[in-house]
Amino acid sequence: QLQASGGGLVQAGESLRLSCAASGRIFSIDATGWYRQAPGKERELVASIVSGGKIDYADSVQGRFTISRDNAKNTWYLQMGSLKPEDTAVYYCRGKVTSITGSVYYTTEYWGQGTLVTVSS
Repeated sequence: QLQASGGGLVQAGESLRLSCAASGRIFSIDATGWYRQAPGKERELVASIVSGGKIDYADSVQGRFTISRDNAKNTWYLQMGSLKPEDTAVYYCRGKVTSITGSVYYTTEYWGQGTLVTVSS
């Protein structure tokens, strides 16, 4: 249901843009976010947008990363700038998606498969 892409190997100071596309019989996407998990560490929230447009960032990425959504494409993005080696992690997207089958609506939280971002010094 969620397909993340855009990871890669970059040098410190460079930028990357991650994308997460939702597919299926989507009625609405109520909350979207990006998480990351570095080796030996727990998964942490990087950025999120919830219904109403409230945006939150982790302190460690505030001012460097920007989360955005394209509702028409059911896609959200994470623009990452001024990347640091400590940003190296597998990045996961997460979405709270309301789908419709016939006349039945159901809401499920999905995780994307993860995309690796490696920042070299």
